[in-house]
Amino acid sequence: MNWLSRLRLNLEMIRFSHTLFALPFALLSAVMAWVTPAEPNVQFRWSVLVGILVAMVAARSAAMAFNRLVDWRLDALNPRTANRHLPAGKLSGPSVVSFFVAAVVVFFASMLLFLPNRLPLYWSAPVLAVLLGYSFAKRFTRYSHFWLGVALMLAPICAWVAVRGEAVSADPWDVTPAILLGFGVMFWVSGFDAMYACQDYEFDRSVGLRSIPAAWGIVGALRFAAAVHGAAVLCFASVAFASIWAGPAVPLGWLYAAAVAGIAGLLVLEHRLVSAQDLSRVNVAFFHVNIVISVGLFAAGTIDLLWVPK
Repeated sequence: MNWLSRLRLNLEMIRFSHTLFALPFALLSAVMAWVTPAEPNVQFRWSVLVGILVAMVAARSAAMAFNRLVDWRLDALNPRTANRHLPAGKLSGPSVVSFFVAAVVVFFASMLLFLPNRLPLYWSAPVLAVLLGYSFAKRFTRYSHFWLGVALMLAPICAWVAVRGEAVSADPWDVTPAILLGFGVMFWVSGFDAMYACQDYEFDRSVGLRSIPAAWGIVGALRFAAAVHGAAVLCFASVAFASIWAGPAVPLGWLYAAAVAGIAGLLVLEHRLVSAQDLSRVNVAFFHVNIVISVGLFAAGTIDLLWVPK
């Protein structure tokens, strides 16, 4: 097998297209950081934009490859995942380890694109540790869904810090809008991950893995997902009012508000697609609806910030 074939299989293994879940939120946070009034003045830099893109892709690739290595044995036992690349023999362990190491190297190298802002470099190792740690969470806590949510929550926060490092150093409250956006991401991800985990309810209980569905049942997990999705909508809405608490006011307007209302409607649709009696449409809810949510909020927020008169 040549290196291009191995690369293609590795990208399939990590579901590279799912990068669209968190990346739009990082980019929206970056746009917010560039256009929000600040002292000192924050200038747009292409190197920072490229750094955010490369860091996001590399960090997720490393985390997903690590997850597949850690869960190799469990994936082989689970009928739903037995055909994944490692248990099915489509890729070898050394090949995936090489891909993981390369992704980690690219991630740390991307921190150089943010210089002279050193904050991303200082925080790169702890951030990566959080992303990799998720792979072990189901072994000791039923709330592993929140761990995944926190991992993706870091995307908008880190993007904000990458753009506004000097402003954040001068005033830690400066990062408040990104934190609010991040909490929205955390609740959103935690909810749909709990829904997705309903597919493994019986398997998780049989092998002693912990999750909300395994602890509370499928009905309880779907109720949990609905509750945290409601919290996600409130957090997304609060971004436009960040200055009520602290930090700079983000100049978001009616288009962003309309997008948040649209997200609320899509989340209702997501929950109507899935029920305890019928989990067959979990993948539709998981991928298609959530991609519309992430890309849609990024598009609406960016247009609102850059082109809609205030």
